[in-house]
Amino acid sequence: MQPQPRSVEIRDDVIRLGQLLQLAGLVDSGSDAKMILAGGEVQVNGEVETRRGRQLRDGDIVEALGEQVVLAGQGPSPS
Repeated sequence: MQPQPRSVEIRDDVIRLGQLLQLAGLVDSGSDAKMILAGGEVQVNGEVETRRGRQLRDGDIVEALGEQVVLAGQGPSPS
């Protein structure tokens, strides 16, 4: 059964995968992120990802440690 995705809001257009894993509370540190990535335990949009620096954008889906996270950008700032 697929986990229910939860939305994580990001401030900028892009965020690196390692940063997202920490922001979403899936790991406590960059070294923890590196370990689960090296173990092939992280998927981005359904494909295994091992690069901590992978850039993610609004709408990308990350699955790790039994949880699914969907990125939500803040959208354009009001003028």
